[in-house]
Amino acid sequence: MKKKLSKIMVYSLLVIGALTMLLPFFWMISTSFKTGFEALQTPPTWLPKKLQLTNWIAAWHAAPFASYLINSVVVALITTVGQIITAIMAAFAFAKMNFRGKNFLFTILLATMMVPGEMLIIPNFVTLSQLHLVNTYGALIIPWLASFFAVFTLRQSFASVPDQLYYAAKLDGASDWKFLWQILVPNSKSSITAIGLLQVIGSWNSFMWPLIVTNTDKMRTLPVGLQAFSSDSGVNYPELMAASTFVILPMVILYLFLNKYVVAGISGGGIKG
Repeated sequence: MKKKLSKIMVYSLLVIGALTMLLPFFWMISTSFKTGFEALQTPPTWLPKKLQLTNWIAAWHAAPFASYLINSVVVALITTVGQIITAIMAAFAFAKMNFRGKNFLFTILLATMMVPGEMLIIPNFVTLSQLHLVNTYGALIIPWLASFFAVFTLRQSFASVPDQLYYAAKLDGASDWKFLWQILVPNSKSSITAIGLLQVIGSWNSFMWPLIVTNTDKMRTLPVGLQAFSSDSGVNYPELMAASTFVILPMVILYLFLNKYVVAGISGGGIKG
């Protein structure tokens, strides 16, 4: 009886937590179909009296969303591929290669994960400004090409592969390059997928950095483009919610299909069986 009661309490808390997290998304989608009056009505209404599809059309035409979409896709794809490649290379070096100061260097880089990203905004901006890369794809892409979280995750996965297998492959004439791409990488697909998915989501949702390093609509990304719905005259909440739904929808769909790889990639790794 106690076990059953405990299970009911756990599931009840999980349901409450899930509903609490889903509520803002429901409110956003609901508001995107409301009139301006309904969106600000007190007490608030949960559902629109009549679906206002014109909000979605107006939101698309209120700003150059086609340009924002292209920029977001380009930045997300290039940074994801670049980060995966740099992470694979660095992770292999830390997991299987022996060189002086390896553990010390790994510890120093691991400590950088505790540094808030906001502390790096000014140094990164000054560097890119001196390189004349502000308001270019370079400014949006370069800072995302390396992540020690990605290196750490893959290093753990690579390190779980027995060293005996590595030495046996070397004795058979396999190069480090061949061992990396034919054994380690295929064996770490879950971790690589998890890293890629987290980077795509992070890049897609990034607001502060694109806002700082871009100054024209030509280079802005989708999250920054949402500013078009806020002005001195006020905020058009239905159109803003429609635009916000459009921005997050691709990532929600992507995560629903690949979330199992995130869990497996972060918590697992190594050879099975």
